[in-house]
Amino acid sequence: MPPVLRHALTTLTLVLGVACASRGRVTELPNGLRYRVLATGRGAEAVSGQRVSIHETTTLPNGTLIYSSRGGNPITFQLGAGQVITGVDQGVTGMRVGERRLLIVPPALSRRTSYPANTPPDSVLHIDVELMQIRP
Repeated sequence: MPPVLRHALTTLTLVLGVACASRGRVTELPNGLRYRVLATGRGAEAVSGQRVSIHETTTLPNGTLIYSSRGGNPITFQLGAGQVITGVDQGVTGMRVGERRLLIVPPALSRRTSYPANTPPDSVLHIDVELMQIRP
C-alpha cells in the first residue's frame, strides 16, 4: 500500500476512534497504538500538516521518567511530517486543543536513534500528551 494511502487510512481510523471513544476507555488502532482520553478538549482539531504545540511526559511502563516538557516550553512540530516518533504523530492527530491523552506506544511506532538517552530501543513508551495550541 502506498505510504500516503496508509497514512490517510491510519488518520481516518484515529479520527473515527476518537469520535467513538469515551473518556477513560482504551482505544487500540490496527497498528498497535493504544490511547486513553484523560481530558476532553473543546478547541480546534489537529490534522496532518498543521503546526501543533504539545506538552508531554514520557515514561516506561514501570513508571521510570524518560522526559517531560511540563514546567518548560511546549514542543512544537508539524503534524504528520515525521518530526516526532510515529506514535506521537498518529496519537496527536484528531485531538482537540485542551485534550489530554495517554498514548501507549509500541516499539514499532517509537523508533528513534539515541534519544532519549539510555532508553532501550525496543521499549514500550507511555506518553501523557496535552494539545496546547494549533498554528497555521
